[in-house]
Amino acid sequence: VQLQASGGGLVQAGGSLRLSCVGFGRTLRRDTMGWFRQAPGKEREFVTAITSSGVSTYYSDSVKGRFTISRDNAKNTVYLQMNSLKPEDTAVYFCAADEMGWGTPSSSVAYDYWGQGTLVTVSS
Repeated sequence: VQLQASGGGLVQAGGSLRLSCVGFGRTLRRDTMGWFRQAPGKEREFVTAITSSGVSTYYSDSVKGRFTISRDNAKNTVYLQMNSLKPEDTAVYFCAADEMGWGTPSSSVAYDYWGQGTLVTVSS
């Protein structure tokens, strides 16, 4: 199983980016999918997650109202739309898959597969 994240880059504060995470080697349609991020010198933190059906979504307080997670199971892809970006959003963003979706969505230990990360840099 391979998760490939893309879409990161350099953007000014207030701007937007859309990250994508594509799964290769198995279907992600039964998985809860999550996005985590890790800023330099900090621990990895939960950003958002979405259940297999897409009915339920979860957000950290720091991104609620600015970020939106979505998925297209037909394309085996999960998206993270990031609006109103702030310098403190600068981090490497990782997508992750919780096989069968049985874990706590905000806990990194719940996830079985991880992508390689994509760097988001927000300039002030």
